[in-house]
Amino acid sequence: MFSLVGKTALITGSSRGLGFTIARGLAKAGAMIILNGRDESSLKGAADELTSEGLNASFTVFSVTNEEQIRDKINLIENQTGGIHILVNNAGIQKRKPLDQMSFEEWQSVLDINLTGAFLTTREVVKGMIRRKNGKIINICSLMSEVGRETTGNYSSAKGGLKMLTRSMAVEWARYNIQVNGIGPGYFLTDLTKPLADDPEFDSWLKRRTPAGRWGNPEELVGAAVFLSSDASSFVNGQIIYIDGGFLASV
Repeated sequence: MFSLVGKTALITGSSRGLGFTIARGLAKAGAMIILNGRDESSLKGAADELTSEGLNASFTVFSVTNEEQIRDKINLIENQTGGIHILVNNAGIQKRKPLDQMSFEEWQSVLDINLTGAFLTTREVVKGMIRRKNGKIINICSLMSEVGRETTGNYSSAKGGLKMLTRSMAVEWARYNIQVNGIGPGYFLTDLTKPLADDPEFDSWLKRRTPAGRWGNPEELVGAAVFLSSDASSFVNGQIIYIDGGFLASV
């Protein structure tokens, strides 16, 4: 039920961090992986690392905010591979600043990549899924799809929107045997969260606030990603699985 053999998976923003870890996990479950990002050198290094482990991986370069690039690259992948069976919308950025001091560019760039990018990429990929009447889409949300924190208004807004986009996609495409779900990571140790982990005050607060008493390890997202990519989740649709060490369950 959890095998991904014979499946092709595209993971956006996957040259490093959570995206790369999820890509490796899907590859170990048998999927052919296509990494994505904007830096060809980083992507090649990441793909080479996976292939050196005996995994099936390649890469494609495009920005999730560029409609023309997305359309051209998705069409190319569809023609070369016979179809994208799994899409993981992971591309995201963070620009922390109080809302009253945030520039329009700092606001808009986070929404463009974290929210609109998922829409634009999915809009192209889902066409093939609809034709084949089969597909799995996973949107990487966040615990900030549910709660806010100072200096993250742009990020929380984007991830809250992504939660509702996930549910809207699920409702529209369930009739085509397409399941669209989300994974909401809590605080995981990545390049994106390194400034927070390096702050002794925040690190101490997080460990007290999280019932598990620690940061998450990226590998702890893999199980949910494999589940939502596999036949085991054939009747799971429009759900967000929060993996946060109990953060959202506690007060």
